[in-house]
Amino acid sequence: MIALKLGVTSDDVKNVIIWGNHSSTQYPDVSHAKVKLHGKEVGVYDALKDDSWLKGEFITTVQQRGAAVIKARKLSSAMSAAKAICDHVRDIWFGTPEGEFVSMGIISDGNPYGVPDDLLYSFPVTIKNKTWKVVEGLTINDFSREKMDLTAKELAEEKETAFEFLSSA
Repeated sequence: MIALKLGVTSDDVKNVIIWGNHSSTQYPDVSHAKVKLHGKEVGVYDALKDDSWLKGEFITTVQQRGAAVIKARKLSSAMSAAKAICDHVRDIWFGTPEGEFVSMGIISDGNPYGVPDDLLYSFPVTIKNKTWKVVEGLTINDFSREKMDLTAKELAEEKETAFEFLSSA
């Protein structure tokens, strides 16, 4: 979406983060994303100059993408999941390029972003020698904090529901 809006290829957009759950509460965050425009790398916010789109339609569209794929195809969005698995395997096998990161659902224990422990939560990670590491030191503004907390809350509720179900089975 960002590449289309800026008239560049998707390869020119780097470090977009998906925080949290794979649901309608996931938070696509471009606060730390970069785009190559006219041979120069710039922040996505600076390149687009459209905060309302980035904080509105962009987020909503990404959050509803899975449902939109199902509606459009009248079929499962399983190919999207399969593509994501292939991308993860590629990233684990070959690592992430220097200065770039990817988003990956990992256990949240000990993370530097205040997400409660014991959740499977998507974080920005770098990968080297087939080992992932959460990217540290990213500034989290109030808008992002609210979105990150909302998706963590949903994951905690889903975890609680699953444990209740398992304990009654």
